[in-house]
Amino acid sequence: MITPELIARINYLANKKKDLGLSEDEIQEQKELREIYLQGIRGQMHDHLSRIKFVDEDEK
Repeated sequence: MITPELIARINYLANKKKDLGLSEDEIQEQKELREIYLQGIRGQMHDHLSRIKFVDEDEK
């Protein structure tokens, strides 16, 4: 689940990577957090797309 804390941590690690670089543990954490984020986005898209109903003008 995407939480504000998750996004804040991802952003913190991204900024730290730009400024100071990351340790091996932080690099691994960043990869894991990004995967959690992407899974959340994929889940949201799947839910959204599964609710779409195509309607043919000829059908009622």
